[in-house]
Amino acid sequence: MSDGPAPGNVTAAAGKGDLSITLGIEEEFFLVDPDSRDLLADPDPGIFKTCDENRGPHKVVREFLRSQIETNTRVCGSVAEVRTALQETRRIVIEAAERHGAAVMAASTHPFAIWRDQSPTPRDRYARFAATYQEAVRRAVVGGMHIHAGFGDADTRIRVMTAIRRYLPLLHALSTSSPFNAGHETGFKSYRLTIIGNLPRTGMPGPLASRAEYDRLVAEYQRMNFIENGSELWWDIRPSHAYPTVEMRICDVCTRLEEAVGIAALYASLVRRLMRQDLEGAPLPGLFTELIAEDRWMAQRYGVFAFLGDRTSGGGRVDIHDHTAELVDELAPDARALGCEAEMRHALTIIREGAGADRQLDLYRLRRLEGDTGEEALRHVVDLVLAETREGVEDVSN
Repeated sequence: MSDGPAPGNVTAAAGKGDLSITLGIEEEFFLVDPDSRDLLADPDPGIFKTCDENRGPHKVVREFLRSQIETNTRVCGSVAEVRTALQETRRIVIEAAERHGAAVMAASTHPFAIWRDQSPTPRDRYARFAATYQEAVRRAVVGGMHIHAGFGDADTRIRVMTAIRRYLPLLHALSTSSPFNAGHETGFKSYRLTIIGNLPRTGMPGPLASRAEYDRLVAEYQRMNFIENGSELWWDIRPSHAYPTVEMRICDVCTRLEEAVGIAALYASLVRRLMRQDLEGAPLPGLFTELIAEDRWMAQRYGVFAFLGDRTSGGGRVDIHDHTAELVDELAPDARALGCEAEMRHALTIIREGAGADRQLDLYRLRRLEGDTGEEALRHVVDLVLAETREGVEDVSN
């Protein structure tokens, strides 16, 4: 549950007909004890001090729980820049954590940590949340990945946000990394969404036609004293409260950096195609929110093995690989224009080889077959995620 600043000062593209896009990514990590593999309920404050000293153009901020740390990349003008920025932000927190006796874990739940053992960060905002939401927020030992896209004008961003909702289940399936909770298999590839769903103003937003309509909704929430501002709308996708961006929030944090880059490329390509259609006056694709929510649940439950609703006249279900293969072909011109076609097509690799949740489950079941206790197997899962968090990071020069 993050309400930190958006990445850098993300700016939207200016001018009618401008199809340029800026990107920024927030990643929420866990701080782990390298010996016990459990979460560090009270990590060394030097971790945050070191990050602040070495963050460069990025931001590193505290999260609701002391055992978490969040990075916000600088503004990126391309997916290639996103990759470099993520390498830099992951390196910053990994090096700072290791200097102060901790390890960094990129997954949306910890396999066996117990929520009762965690401590909130001392901050007035978080104290208010704890007092209001009680156990619903205390149980939220979860992290996510939020991707900001800056483009167009305010109304264009709202229309594109509404249209892109139908693709959010696919983007989520590619990111799934939270199959365990409190020491057991949950049966879900992303249990994070189940935990977050206990809080209000989460899930799939309804369709919005204009920025004015969104502003009226926020004003009504404020009039009834439900929220202070739009940052307390924890939807799967939302207009950023502080910056002219559309913030996709549905994704789990990716264990592997390259998977995060691939999802960012797919998201940017979708934004560009929908923005182009909007500028051309073509109607943007629509779908009942309730049907998007069904796909969302399928993605949460099955991840890259999901069968999503078939949007063609035939109806029924369609394999997620077939759906994605057709989509990436449709998006190829926009991905080429953004210089990220190879990264966008990595979505198919994730489906073929499995997302982070699949690798965690495969290792856990293998270790159990080989004689490990459940506790021993889960420690090996933590080791796997810690190693994957470092992939593609070590080669970044200081």
